[in-house]
Amino acid sequence: MTSTAFAAALVLNLAAAVAGLVLPRGARRVAAGTLTAAGGAAAAVAGTAAMLGGEWSARLPGLLPLAGVRLALDPLGGLFLAVTGAVAVCAAVYGIGYTRHGDLGGRVPQAMPPVFVAAMVLVPAAASVSTFLLAWELMALASLLLVVAEHRGRDEVRTAGLWYAVMTHLGLVVILAGLAGFAAAAHGESFDRLREAADGLPPAGRGAVFLAVLAGFASKAGIAPLHVWLPRAHPEAPSHVSALMSAAMVNLGVYGIVRVGFDLLGGGPAWWWLVVLALGGASAVYGILQAAVSADLKRLLAYSTCENMGLVLVGAGASGLFAASGAHTLSALALTAALLHVVNHAGFKTLLFLAAGSVLHATGTRDLDALGGLRTRMPATTALFGFGALMASALPLGNGFVSEWLLLQSLVHALPAGGTLTAVTMPLAVAAVALSAGLAIATFVKAFGVGFLARARGAAAERAREAPATMLAGMAAAAASCAVLALSPGLVLPAVARPVAVAMPGLGAVPGPDAVAGPVTLRLAGLSGTVSPLLIAAFLLVAAIGLLALLRAAATRRTARRSARLWDCGAGPMTARMEYTATSFAEPLQRVFDDVLAPETDLDVTPLKESAYLVDSVTYRTRIGDRVEHRLYRPVLAAAARTGEAARALANGSVHRYVGYGFYTVTGLLIALAVVR
Repeated sequence: MTSTAFAAALVLNLAAAVAGLVLPRGARRVAAGTLTAAGGAAAAVAGTAAMLGGEWSARLPGLLPLAGVRLALDPLGGLFLAVTGAVAVCAAVYGIGYTRHGDLGGRVPQAMPPVFVAAMVLVPAAASVSTFLLAWELMALASLLLVVAEHRGRDEVRTAGLWYAVMTHLGLVVILAGLAGFAAAAHGESFDRLREAADGLPPAGRGAVFLAVLAGFASKAGIAPLHVWLPRAHPEAPSHVSALMSAAMVNLGVYGIVRVGFDLLGGGPAWWWLVVLALGGASAVYGILQAAVSADLKRLLAYSTCENMGLVLVGAGASGLFAASGAHTLSALALTAALLHVVNHAGFKTLLFLAAGSVLHATGTRDLDALGGLRTRMPATTALFGFGALMASALPLGNGFVSEWLLLQSLVHALPAGGTLTAVTMPLAVAAVALSAGLAIATFVKAFGVGFLARARGAAAERAREAPATMLAGMAAAAASCAVLALSPGLVLPAVARPVAVAMPGLGAVPGPDAVAGPVTLRLAGLSGTVSPLLIAAFLLVAAIGLLALLRAAATRRTARRSARLWDCGAGPMTARMEYTATSFAEPLQRVFDDVLAPETDLDVTPLKESAYLVDSVTYRTRIGDRVEHRLYRPVLAAAARTGEAARALANGSVHRYVGYGFYTVTGLLIALAVVR
């Protein structure tokens, strides 16, 4: 079943790409979207079958020169394959309506999404270095073409594409260096050979391989400070592509870290995972801070991805740290929480990006300061975005709550039994998780309240209309998956535990059959801690119904009613200008974290011509940029520009000079080789 479903996923996505290229415009989007959705469903089936024990492998020696193609699916790869397929189903159905107008109905924008999905299907199924790198590069190129799909309309799209191209290919270079060095030391490039040779590598070599692949995969996952492409590319990409990138593609960065660090290298010393834990904690806090002060809806969601991927790395880093200290139960619990959060994040981030795309489709803007009033004009989209915001807020009834609760349980239970390193790092990790959870609530209250529930603050918001049926269907499918994950995580956790056992052989997977008492209550094996999301939901539902019944009873006891205008301080009815905007809502948070965010402010006072003491106008501007980009990347780019300008003197058009360059370079290399040998 696994092999058949996997082959069907590739064939259907290939057929979707062909349909996007050859069919006329009217039939193109329907055929490509339907076939891509079918391919995603087949991938989800293949991944689920692999997670449940249906492992599969194949070798195609004639498909690539020298090494051929090696494919294999185990429960770890199956988890990421199933998530990718499920996201592709929602995004493809949504895309049928979203690409109806404009450049997105062209041949390349219709043919590239199934190619992108097929590449993401191949990445977790690759079983050799060459196959993995080929699929990884195909994924990068397909996603790059989709990011710049609307480059004719806005300069920001071209800039985002440039940043994404540079960062993703720098990441590929360091991944290539790490895996190629690993394969050279192992005298083979298959994953089986790498596993066998890992113990024989010197510690310095293993550490170099891990750091190289960590840098490359962390860049793809959007982990700070390698995240700078993400808040540029995700907002500018078409919204169904943004969902694929943010809910599926970034997960493969986590997959690479887990696959290489835990599986192929067999774990490592504590300092490896301390680095992973520190990167994850910093990315979680920095990402959600940037999201909290952002007024661009899709940029807000992009920074939220930085936060959630940071939480996943906190779990992975804590798992490796616990494994290095011998705390196997806590190690398995932390990695289970991390992988469950990958699944949960994929669900609610798909829903949120698709809903944000519906807002952009209806209004033409992503600016929360210019939105509002969508509750009456787009009721279904409003309800679905509100549901997604609840899922992402790490509150009870949200699917993100369960995985973050499990993560906190693993971190808190490590304190009594840990050593000095644990005693120092775990409180900081708990603080980072708790702070990011609190800021996430404020972030999504701002996005939902200001963007949907307030009065319309612009003509575009006043003209908004509800999204087409296919777009609503894609969002509804994502919302249904979030509801299942939120209310019955016990149905998913045993399957998530299997990848943990593959990644960390010899460790007891927690939660497992003994740790989950049915689909209702989760009990942690060997640890004190239980939670029942379904019972929490039932209690809150009964409490809400009871409260409404009491209010209704109190209202019916009144003998007479009369209408009166609300007290408005004598100022008349409120207008949209009197309401909070996204910028003003976030201003208190900005002041608290002023040293971290470093906002740029500009105050311009214009006096009257007749007197410098009388003011004609005052203009105040504030902008919160990405401080990492400004402090880290801008100086590097400026230095590269200066170097390029200085190098112009070397290229003066003289053929004799160029021949001399070649002569001295070859002579120097020969001398160096003679000395070395």
